Parts: sequence; C-alpha cells; structure tokens
Amino acid sequence: MGEEGIENLMSARKLLKANLLKSKALGLSLQKAGPRLEEINQRLPALEAAVRPIRAQRDALDAVGGHINKAVVPAAAVLKVFDAIHGLEKSLSDPQSDLPGYLKVLDNLQEALQFLSDNCGMAIEWLDDIVEYLQDNNVADERYTFSLKKALDYLKELQNEEKGRLDGGLLEAALDRLEGEFRRLLTDNSIPLPMSSSPLKDEQACISPSPLPVPVIKKLQEIISGLIANNRLEKCKSIYVDVRSSIVRASLRALNLDYLEISVSEFNNVQNIEGYIANWSKHLEFAVKHLFEAEYKLCNDVFEKLGLDVWRGCFANIAAQAGMLAFLQFGKTVTESKKDPIKLLKLLDIFASLNRLRLDFNRLFGGAACAEIQNLTRDLIKRVIEGASEIFWELLLQVELQRQAPAPQDGSVPRLVSFITDYSNRLLGNNYKPILNQVLAIERSWKHEKFQESLLHDELLNLIRAIELNLETWSKAYNDTILSYIFLMNNHWHLYKHLKGTKIGALLGDQWLREHQEYTDYYSTMFLRESWAKLPSHLSREGLILFSGGRATARDLVKKRLKAFNEAFDTIYKKHSSWVLMDKELREKTCHLIIQAIVPVYRSYMQNYGPLVEQDSSASKYARFTAQSLEKMLSSLFQPKPMRHGSFKVRQHSSKFSNGVEEQLSASPTPTIASA
Repeated sequence: MGEEGIENLMSARKLLKANLLKSKALGLSLQKAGPRLEEINQRLPALEAAVRPIRAQRDALDAVGGHINKAVVPAAAVLKVFDAIHGLEKSLSDPQSDLPGYLKVLDNLQEALQFLSDNCGMAIEWLDDIVEYLQDNNVADERYTFSLKKALDYLKELQNEEKGRLDGGLLEAALDRLEGEFRRLLTDNSIPLPMSSSPLKDEQACISPSPLPVPVIKKLQEIISGLIANNRLEKCKSIYVDVRSSIVRASLRALNLDYLEISVSEFNNVQNIEGYIANWSKHLEFAVKHLFEAEYKLCNDVFEKLGLDVWRGCFANIAAQAGMLAFLQFGKTVTESKKDPIKLLKLLDIFASLNRLRLDFNRLFGGAACAEIQNLTRDLIKRVIEGASEIFWELLLQVELQRQAPAPQDGSVPRLVSFITDYSNRLLGNNYKPILNQVLAIERSWKHEKFQESLLHDELLNLIRAIELNLETWSKAYNDTILSYIFLMNNHWHLYKHLKGTKIGALLGDQWLREHQEYTDYYSTMFLRESWAKLPSHLSREGLILFSGGRATARDLVKKRLKAFNEAFDTIYKKHSSWVLMDKELREKTCHLIIQAIVPVYRSYMQNYGPLVEQDSSASKYARFTAQSLEKMLSSLFQPKPMRHGSFKVRQHSSKFSNGVEEQLSASPTPTIASA
C-alpha cells in the first residue's frame, strides 16, 4: 500500500472515532431527556387542567366559584362534626365508674351522629352538583371529575347504610359496653333466694320484697332509656330475662325438683307418688307466692316507664323459662297416668293447689303475654276435673265388677272392703269433700246439668251397699259354712266398727250400724255353735259316775273320750289356725268365747278323771293338754298373717280404667289407705 492509502485509512479512522464520540454524547443526552419527558408527561394533565379554565367559557368560569362555596361550606361542617365525634371517643369513661358521665357523652355522640345523618346527605348533594357543573362546562379535567364522582358514590353508599357506620362503629361499641353494664348490674345484685325450710312451713311468711336495691333499679332504668334511644330495647329485655330467669332457676334447684321431669311410664311405677304430689303443691305455692311474685314486682319496678306490655312480657318469659311450665307439665303427667281410685285423690290435691292459687294466677299470669301459661293452666284444670269426675262416677261399677272375684281363703276382710270404707270416709272428710263437690259441680255445669251435694252422698252410700252385696255373694262361695261365718263376722264387724262415728256412718244411720253389730253377734254365735261348742260333747261323763263298770273300765272309757276330744281338737285347731279375725277386739272376744266353752269343761273333766290315766304309762298320749296350755293355744287363734289377705281383680269395663283397686290393694300388706 502506498503512502496515500495509509493516509486515507488514518482519515477514515479519525472520522469513525469522531462519530462514535458523537453517538455516545447523543446517547447520554437521550438518557438524560427520558425522565424529563416522563415528568413533562405526568405534569401535562395538571397543566391541561390548569389551563382548562382559560379554555372554558367566561360565564362558566365566573359562576364556578359560587357553586364551589355552596358545596364546601356544608361539607366542611360535616367534617368538623366528624372530627368532634372521634374526639368524644376519649371522653367515653367506664360506665361502671361513672354511669351519668357515660350517658352524657353518649347523648352528645347521638346528637353528633344525628347531625351527620341529617346533613351528610345534603353536603353530598351539593358536592355532586358541583361535579356535574364542572363536567357539563368543561371547567375541570375529566380524570379529576371522575375521581371526585367515585368518592361521592362511596359516600352515598355509606349514607344508605346504618348511620352507625358514619362514626366508624363508635356508637355501637359504646352501646355494647352499656349493655354489658346492664348485665353486670343485674348479675352482681341478683342472688338466689335462700331455700330454708321455713317458707314452706310458715303459712304466714310474707311475700318476698323486691330483690334489687332501689339505687340499682334507678341505674337500670337510666341504661334502659339510653338503649331504647338506639333501638336496643329487645336486646335489653333479652338480657334481663336471661339473668333473672337464671336466678329463679337457681332458687328452685335447691328444692330438688327432679321429680317434675318424671315421665308417664315412670309415674305409674313410683310407689311414693303421693309424696311427689304433696311436694309439688308446696313447691308450686312457694314458687308462685315468693319467687314469681317477686319477679312480677321487680319487672314492674324496672320497666314501669315503658308500659304494661313491656314489663309483663318480660315477666311472662321469666316465668316460662324459670320453671312454671315444668310445674304445669307435671300436673299434666298426673292426669295422663293410669286411672285408679287413688288417682282421684291425687287429682283433687292438684285441683286444691291450683284453686288456692287461683287469685295469684289471675293476677300474675292474667295478661296477654302469659297466654301460654294461661292455656296450659286451663288445660290442666280441665283434665283434672274430667279425670277426677270420671273416676268418681265409675267407682260403683268397679266395686260391682269385683263381685265375681274370689273371696279371701282365710275369711279375712277383703282389701276392697277396708279400702272403700276408708276411702269413702276420706272423700267425705273436710280435706276432700269441698273440693270434690266443687269439681263435680263444675263437671256437671259443663254438661248443663245441676249438681247437689246429695248426689255425692248417694253415690258413696251406693258404694257401701254394693260392698254389702259383694259380701253376701262372697260368703256363699265358701264350701266350708263355718269359714263363711268367720268371713261374715270379720266384715260385719268391720263395717260396724270402722264406720261408727264417721261421716259415712252418720249417713248410713244408727239402725244400719246396729244391724251389722247384730249380724256380727249372730254369726259369732253360729260359728261357736257349729265348731268349738261341739268339742265338750266328747268329754261326756256318762258311764263314769261312781265308776259303775270298775276302775279299769272307767280308765279305758276316759282314754277313749280324751282321744276323741284330742282328735277333734286337732282337726278344728289346725283348720282354724289358717283363718283370721282382723280386729283385735273381735279376735279377743271370739277366743274368750271359745275358751269359756271348752276350758272350764276340760279342766273339770281332768280334775275328776285325769288321775285315772295320769298314772298310766301312756298317759301323755291321752292327757296331752293342761287347762292352761289349752287356754294359751286357743288365745293364739285367728292372728293376722302378713300378706295373707285376699285381693280382687277388677274386670275391665272401660279400657281407660286400670286395675287400680287391685294394684292399690296388693301394693301394701295393710288393708287401709290411711297413708295414701
């Protein structure tokens, strides 16, 4: 390559190097210009918005200031109140330590929220108008007006929701704390009533005073007023009912009321159900007169300013939740149990309890709020009256149906007889007669029939007469006539002795009683004549006078007659040892008559002729008794033996009427219902 070529290459090299430096400089300039361009691009909308008024029409620009001022003034007032609301949050003290101060701040908070509620909408409307004006007149940038419109739409959504949202939930939280204080005041000042035995025994026990102090009641009323202003009355009532019903339940738990939950099947198998019903009567009276009476007064004291419907509604819910319904359900269970004569007494006990509390029930549970308790009470009373009346009017039929049952094998008093005689007297006693009359009168009035006390008397007299016919029928069923005499002695004496001096005996009359006494004497005479009175004939002295046949002959004759006496005595004694005379007086009298008929004759015979055999080697075979041992044996006759009395099965006339008499009579070895 020549010199010229080298120079050209050098020139090209310098040119390329210069171009490269220029390119680098240009790249650096472009790199620096990029952020500035981006910045300019970002500022362009603002610049465009800033110069938009210059582009807008002059009259639109002149009017926009007034529109903005009208919108900004109410909006600024709303913001000022909103800031004040959040300032109140620090002033909300603990309601327990300063309830009046807390309620005062709460009032201020409510007033502020009311202002927000009333003015926020107007401020939003004004702002919405200015945004539309800006859009319509191209006074502002579109993106700017779009952002404003989006914010206003969100404010409108808040405005349409609960006003509590306007304060960010501050009022709701304050009200929740107030409800908590309401519950605390109730809980801390409510204690179960002490369950000593005295209120259940002392009929003069005064009604319990209001179980909350007056200052506490005033605080509760102040809280209620604050909660009502915020539509929280129902929550307030719910808290009150929850706390107070739990207190009443705690008081009742001390009475051991588990029996109230007994089922019908369990009820039919419980032996001491009368004790349950007695407790039910006492516990119900105590609950009504002390616990529910106190709650009734307290509801009135706490909610009196809100009207009758409010406080009675609270009381109704407390009574229902605290156990009143369980008391009524137990009574219903009694009415649904199997029918028997004792059930009549149970139903009368229940009616008497409800009747004693009738005025209290009408006063405490008489309002519309207690409709459920009223309906259950009316239904229970109806069931009690119908059930008791049905059992009473079927008693005669049940006694007649048992006429076909077997008589007692030991000749004793059938349990039916002792049951009905005691039962009739019990129904005529001061405890049951007025109640039964009232029940039967109500039942007849429902049928538009008249009831007179004579109907009760006649029905009970018919029961006794039916018993007499049963006795006559049963006595004829004995194959052994002498045993039938024992049976008739037992029962005629029972009717005489157990009805003499009683109200049913007075209805039957003295003549009727004397007849049964005479029947007893008659059958006693017949019994003695046909049985024991025949024994002395075996101790005849014929042929023994002056030992006319010689001493050996006399000894043989005495042996023969003592043997016959012993055999006859053993036969009668063995048979009669299984028979029973229930009454001690009748038993002793009868044994005395037997002894008088036999022992003197035997004693005289042995004194005169005993020596003939006493020296004989076989003397013990013939002279088996002494007069004393004979008297002791005869005195031990006819003793009652446990569980040996006959029972009678009821023939079912109605599927609704159980074998109550049989079950009642066979449940206990005693023949009476005195403990029922």
